[in-house]
Amino acid sequence: MANKLIVAPAPHVQTSQSTARIMRDVVIALMPALVVSTVVFGADVLRVTALSVAACVAFEYLIQKFLVRGAVTVTNWSAAVTGVLLAFNLPASIPWWIVVIGAFVAIAIAKMTFGGLGKNPFNPALVGRVFLLIAYPVQMTTFPMPVNGAFDALSGATPLAAVKHGAAADVLGVQELLLGNMPGSMGEVAALALLCGFVYLLWRRVITWQIPVTVLATMALFAFVVALCSGESGAALWQLPLFHVLAGGAILGAVFMATDYSTSPMTVRGRVIFAVGIGAITMCIRLWGAYPEGMSFAILIMNACVPLINKYVKPKRFGVK
Repeated sequence: MANKLIVAPAPHVQTSQSTARIMRDVVIALMPALVVSTVVFGADVLRVTALSVAACVAFEYLIQKFLVRGAVTVTNWSAAVTGVLLAFNLPASIPWWIVVIGAFVAIAIAKMTFGGLGKNPFNPALVGRVFLLIAYPVQMTTFPMPVNGAFDALSGATPLAAVKHGAAADVLGVQELLLGNMPGSMGEVAALALLCGFVYLLWRRVITWQIPVTVLATMALFAFVVALCSGESGAALWQLPLFHVLAGGAILGAVFMATDYSTSPMTVRGRVIFAVGIGAITMCIRLWGAYPEGMSFAILIMNACVPLINKYVKPKRFGVK
């Protein structure tokens, strides 16, 4: 009997299909937060998100088609994920041309310059966000009030900015922090919806729990120690940790951006070290830095440390001393 030639699927086909499935799951996990943000801020949320996704997909397609002249991979949904995450880091009232600039920086500079998906050392959406924050600080820190009413206690500022300027950590109740009826970026105002997305990603085995849980636990412990050292007691000891976990971009960053495969460590121990660094740096910036939010900077700083973490925590091969 003649030997039959069995042709296995090409590795890159399997990888592309797997990547597309993972990225679709990430988009699905972000949908509850998109719905809540739309309810809070109105149709501008859909405008900004659609523009950001379209610009990211278009830039990646054009670069691959006419500059790199390689295979076009926009169908793997990674550019769409970058577009949604970038939009979630922007105010709903941001001008359209700033969204396009942010998309260009995220895709052309932070992603395609390094070779595309899986090769970029920094999270593209965060690079775009930090660039816009530095280049257009007024537009990036001007947040619309919720369409369902205004909060006199905040006067248009985000909860983190209000606390930064001396307000008490209970300036908003837990219900507002969970449901998102407050000023802020589009992805900062729906803690409960983001947690639903976290559960979905765990169920689909897209991410593991180590990075998100460690980041948030580190932030809570850091805030608790600071409150304790400041002489707080009673309810204030848990109000500050709970506030910092639920407010701002803590959950969005910990669940959807710090867990990026190409920018996070490979081992469990490495991921824990990585996450502790993100949580500690975030709290240092929030409590003593110039910015009220520090999650974006913390993730990018720890992205730069990933090669070093991987080098020193990689498991030893069997039989090698």
